[in-house]
Amino acid sequence: MDRKRELTSVDLAALAGELSAYEGAGVGKVYLYPDRDLLRFRMRHYDRGRTELLVEVGEDKRVNVTDPDHVPEAPERPPNFAMMLRNRMQGAELVDVSQFQFDRILELTFERDEETTTVVAELFGDGNVAILDGTGEVIDCLETVRLKSRTVAPGSQYEFPSARFNPLGVDYDAFEARMRDSDSDLVRTLATQLNFGGLYGEELCTLAGVDYNVPIEEATDEQLRALYDAVRRLADRLADSDLDPRVYYELDDPDAEDPTDDAGEIEGRRVDVTPIPLAEYEDYYGEPFDSFNEALDDYFTFASDEDEEGGEDAGGGRQRPDFESEIAKHERIIEQQQGAIEDFEAQAERERENAEALYANYDLVDEILSTIQGARAEDRSWDDIEERFAEGAERGIPAAEAVVSLDGSEGTVTVEIDGERVTLTASEGVEKNADRLYREAKRIEGKKEGAEEAIEQTRKELEEVRRRKEEWEAADAGESGAGGDGDGDGGEDGDDEDEDVDWLAEPSIPVRQSDHWYEDYRWFHTSDGFLVIGGRDADDNEDLVAKYLDRGDRFFHAQAHGGPATILKATGPSESYDGDVEIPESSKREAAQFAVSYSSVWKDGKFAGDVYEVGSDQVSKTPESGEFLEKGGFAIRGDRTYYESTEVGVAVGITCEPETRVIGGPPAAIEPKAETTVEVEPGQFAQNDIAMRLYREFKGRFADDAFVRKVASADRIQEFLPPGGSRMVDE
Repeated sequence: MDRKRELTSVDLAALAGELSAYEGAGVGKVYLYPDRDLLRFRMRHYDRGRTELLVEVGEDKRVNVTDPDHVPEAPERPPNFAMMLRNRMQGAELVDVSQFQFDRILELTFERDEETTTVVAELFGDGNVAILDGTGEVIDCLETVRLKSRTVAPGSQYEFPSARFNPLGVDYDAFEARMRDSDSDLVRTLATQLNFGGLYGEELCTLAGVDYNVPIEEATDEQLRALYDAVRRLADRLADSDLDPRVYYELDDPDAEDPTDDAGEIEGRRVDVTPIPLAEYEDYYGEPFDSFNEALDDYFTFASDEDEEGGEDAGGGRQRPDFESEIAKHERIIEQQQGAIEDFEAQAERERENAEALYANYDLVDEILSTIQGARAEDRSWDDIEERFAEGAERGIPAAEAVVSLDGSEGTVTVEIDGERVTLTASEGVEKNADRLYREAKRIEGKKEGAEEAIEQTRKELEEVRRRKEEWEAADAGESGAGGDGDGDGGEDGDDEDEDVDWLAEPSIPVRQSDHWYEDYRWFHTSDGFLVIGGRDADDNEDLVAKYLDRGDRFFHAQAHGGPATILKATGPSESYDGDVEIPESSKREAAQFAVSYSSVWKDGKFAGDVYEVGSDQVSKTPESGEFLEKGGFAIRGDRTYYESTEVGVAVGITCEPETRVIGGPPAAIEPKAETTVEVEPGQFAQNDIAMRLYREFKGRFADDAFVRKVASADRIQEFLPPGGSRMVDE
């Protein structure tokens, strides 16, 4: 068993309570040991006397008060970071110790005169310590972090990682919803979605008397209730500081009646330290301690010594690098990074679900917003409006009952819809509030990019460690592998024939997407593979013709007023037209159908319209003498090719390979490319309503409905729907 090197979220929840007993301690000196990323705060407490607080964020990551005999010898020359802390904190008093959310972050707050300093210890990933002033600005930090998701750098406002789900303070309904939202088994869901980690995930299953590996969809209400009760018991123990710490050993002789030697020392090596005894460790020897701090001090002081004693290999030969620890470290980092990505996805999903809930409860939300807007127009105060809602709730008016609170300073109202609380801008309508939530979801999804880049780099580092391990072991065994062909088992890579996958039945579909320049416009690829792009408004029309209408391209436009400038591209953006490109008639007809479908013809409820086609050299922004071109309009010169009575038609579908995304356009072009499609025609449902209907339809078709939420939310579907009302063809 590899020894523990990092404190868990549960450990920090227990530790924060114990360290609060040291509040009031005054700082004397601060030391930094750069080789270990270890900070030492030498303090004195009125009742406890000399107090040595260690914060380590290197290979070992911990915070604890240590025995003065266990502190390392002070460096001869204090680094600049330590000098900065001494100048700022000497004489400061520890006033607060707290864990951030349920994360592996501990905040230590000190005050001196009117000056506040917060030491933020990040005990995850590569580890870090940030020193903040009273406004939250970073004074200095051990490591500068610049990711798309967050920044930790001197002079910037400190940004915490995205708040993780805290399972210790939720009611059963929230716990059950979080569990049921998973597509994994019980123990993995507890470990990742509820942030307990693998060890405590298994412990909770054991305490609840349920099997680790039960898939979530097969879990019974009784099993989830038993798990929740186990979580509550753990939460209560941590909140009450009802601890019974243990340092666990892997004994040299597990069957020995007495694990100690003649000197009373335990014969074995320390492998873990916990604030409470664990059923999962019943096969290990656990040494009890009076406090968790004492247990941490013993463990981190002596476990590293045991590592060094075991450094030489048994044969007395060269020291073997600790590849296993390196591999375990990288695997832990990957797990943490994956957790961050999942958090971003979950946050974005919640924002989208909230937006969808607004549309699903449109009349209710509209009544709330309209009531507030009308009252404000009459100069009624926010307090008066809140009182009116309270009175309405007492009379059982649904809209009033849904109102949780109003904030006049921010101009917002918080409502509860489908069990979720959503804060709305009171001066805006349902659509704008929903659109804001959709935009927030997209912003959060953008933060995944930095985490995805980081996880890819960590995976490369992990493969490098594994490669070095293989080389070391081969060389140590006298097998350099020089005569080998270097391709493992000699099998051919990538020659397996592609198998047809029933994506609709797949329980988990990986999301694979890349960004394309044409996604800022309406677009589709014809059945012959040609790109067609069209404007969403007059600005887009101007932009498209100015930037993307090239020699050889064909220009289409509905004869009706108000439609997209549609360009059928003969070449790609980096290709030159040589005159040999022949565009099939099938692609032209699909482009014509696209042009008429997204024009006012659809909006007027008509099922067909005329479309004309011209060459790129026939389109101009220069009007004839005496004429005027409105914005988004063009002068067309020369003969036109007409596609008369072209039927409107749009299909929306989801692709699963090579990319996962929503696509939409003429049915003949979309249906062969998508895993599943829905065809729409002019009808009675507004864009947002039909988008929600399609979204629910797609969710019902895929076994992995979480995949649909990620790639085909209602706002993404709406991008491919024509203006005006629509209905599904088979309704």
